[in-house]
Amino acid sequence: MSPRMPILSAALVATAAALAPLLVAQVPAAAQTQQIDAQRGPVAVEPVVTGLDHPWGMDFLPDGRILVTERPGQMRIVYPQERTMSAPLDGVPEVFNRGQGGLLDVRVGPTYDQDGWIYFTYAEANQQGRASTAAARAKLDGMRLTDVDLVFRQIPKVTGNNHFGSRIAFTPDGYMFITLGERFKFQPAQELTNHLGTVVRLWPDGSVPDDNPFVNTEGALPEIWSFGHRNSQGAAVHPETGRLWMHEHGPRGGDEINVPEAGRNYGWPVVSWGQHYNGQPIPDPPTHPEFADAIHYWNPVIAASGMDFYTGDLFPEWQGDLLVGGLVSEAVSRLELNGQDVAGEERLPVGQRVRAVKQGPDGAVYVLTDEADGALLRLTPAQ
Repeated sequence: MSPRMPILSAALVATAAALAPLLVAQVPAAAQTQQIDAQRGPVAVEPVVTGLDHPWGMDFLPDGRILVTERPGQMRIVYPQERTMSAPLDGVPEVFNRGQGGLLDVRVGPTYDQDGWIYFTYAEANQQGRASTAAARAKLDGMRLTDVDLVFRQIPKVTGNNHFGSRIAFTPDGYMFITLGERFKFQPAQELTNHLGTVVRLWPDGSVPDDNPFVNTEGALPEIWSFGHRNSQGAAVHPETGRLWMHEHGPRGGDEINVPEAGRNYGWPVVSWGQHYNGQPIPDPPTHPEFADAIHYWNPVIAASGMDFYTGDLFPEWQGDLLVGGLVSEAVSRLELNGQDVAGEERLPVGQRVRAVKQGPDGAVYVLTDEADGALLRLTPAQ
């Protein structure tokens, strides 16, 4: 057991023991620890659990346990000290498990200690097989979800298996942001009559804030905060400013980081820092100054997925940096920031597709790998 991990309460240890029949066998992680020679000192990479089926999202419960989603539709609890995980929880809604669809992000609610709500997004289909992204909240009762409450449904449901997004982020002033893909439909991302390619801003119960930018715009959907996005699979709130940061996949080139402003149009598919998959050019964003531009982009792409700001003490040299996972790069990109400018970048190679990255309460960096035999990894300074 690492001395850096928080000590679990006696009650939690007893709970874990009682649930032992439901736990997957312990992972002999110590023998599998690897090392990354990073710029500011070596980093140890150790698996917490393996055997996850395309894990997608994670978040920490107040007692140190970790909720993890798997794209085919499972949600599990990981016990990081024991390096075990539960069997799939009961009560998860049916998901549209095709292509990029499935069970997506999960977040512990900002008032979890008072109301017990956890939040998650997933691809949801109708009887005609059309699908869109939905968000729900539920309560965790032992090994099952109860009181499942749909709080948002992307409109419309469309054909296809791509570009569902999505990440959830809560701001200090109580708002919930959800990033949504444009479902690979291109032009609807420029329209306010649908949620395709948008970021939406809600209260946690799904109601619409009165000061959302399009509340009083005829024909516009009031949940929309910003639009003209492609497929965002990363979102985090800046620890000092409280503002939402997000990133989105470009086409053939042009993954972007944006700080979405109320009512702004981010240009997709009219402009992009990439090209169409068939090689046809797309105008660069500066050719259309009416659109908001990215603060940073990648060419070639890293296939960005998951992001978090680092504020912990284990890596003091990283404090204030932005950590971004990469599916194609198979790495965590550490971005040094100067305000909203990216002053430098370091790639921390993991050797597997990185789907999510999150700072833990112990200051370690936790990473989910998007594989059929996916893993939850823990990054700490090497001894």
